[in-house]
Amino acid sequence: MRNRLVVPLIVLFFSVYKMVSAQEEIVPSPSRTLSEVPFKTLVGGVVVLQARLDNFPDTLNFIMDTGSGGISLDSTTATSLGLKAEPSEIRIRGVAGIRKVSYLYNRRLTFPNYTIDSLNFHINDYTFLSSVYGVKVDGIIGHSLFSRYIIKLNYDDSVMQICSQGTIRYPSGGFLLKPNIKSLVVQNASLKDRREISARFLHDIGAGVCVMLSKEFVKDSTLLAWNRKLWPKEGHGLGGKIDMELTVIKELKFGPYKFKHVPTLIFDDVFDVTSYPYLGGLIGNDILRRFNIIYNYACGDVHLKPNQSFRDRFDYAYSGLDLQLINGVTVISDVAKGSPADLAGLKAEDIVLGLNNNFGMDFLSYKKALQRAKKEITFLVRRKEELLIFKFKTKNIKQVF
Repeated sequence: MRNRLVVPLIVLFFSVYKMVSAQEEIVPSPSRTLSEVPFKTLVGGVVVLQARLDNFPDTLNFIMDTGSGGISLDSTTATSLGLKAEPSEIRIRGVAGIRKVSYLYNRRLTFPNYTIDSLNFHINDYTFLSSVYGVKVDGIIGHSLFSRYIIKLNYDDSVMQICSQGTIRYPSGGFLLKPNIKSLVVQNASLKDRREISARFLHDIGAGVCVMLSKEFVKDSTLLAWNRKLWPKEGHGLGGKIDMELTVIKELKFGPYKFKHVPTLIFDDVFDVTSYPYLGGLIGNDILRRFNIIYNYACGDVHLKPNQSFRDRFDYAYSGLDLQLINGVTVISDVAKGSPADLAGLKAEDIVLGLNNNFGMDFLSYKKALQRAKKEITFLVRRKEELLIFKFKTKNIKQVF
């Protein structure tokens, strides 16, 4: 009897051993935090943080941008630092233009307690962006950083963590996107208005908007009814200004998340940024800032977890004017024809001296005041040698569905 039990026991032992050994796996080292960087959120949710270039003592302001295929430095900043870039035949493209760029090679960028080397900065002029956001924009950080590290953006705490590549356990209560990540991040989403349509969109935290769609996509998809009200609007991007149209779509959905009545810009994609029909447009940071996000390019992961801003109201106010901060002075840069500001008599190049009894010359507070729908606005402006007062009420672009 003893001999008869030997074989089955041996077979059972080897079966269990094989099953246990099959669970062994060689894995990378766990990801660890290398630096924690505080940041500020600008209009539209755009993230700006500070870092030092090479051995220069002063910190510079950089915008984080998943819509950037590299890393860049403002041309005026490079000049002020005495840096001379090398010409190249490389061209960069944005919604408002295409430019040939020069490069600064093998540079270093220092964050708190951590330095990144071997960075190749292309040079671009961000004077226009500085005037739009009201802060000096010294550069834009894109794929060159995101591709090397795991980047965690915590909008609740206004902190970015730069982490080493490696194994990571994502927090519970979120959702893992598996977008197409090359130099840029492309994710799937669906839009619903006159009809529902699914498409690919650029995941762009450097865009201070909710959604931007190309005219070709809107036309071919018949997403909107032919008689949909469109409001003229000035947009900003590489190359400067671009004329757009503003509306509201019924629904945006990606993963398990839905957003109702989303402000949406429509633009003529003259420079083929969206490579239509590959992309329908982009999803910007006025949507994405509503999540704490982990970017793990090496694994093709983007993890989203709703944060405290998830249910923030959208900005439905429409005045028809745009403001810029130029040499410390708030200037009206554009007034859309037929808009409330236009009908009130305001003009481009008017200098703003006060808004709603606020004479503190605070550019950001002026911008925020214009984001309240159906509110009366009083402007005190200087036009050449005259002091003028104008009043109008902002409109609400939200459609009644």
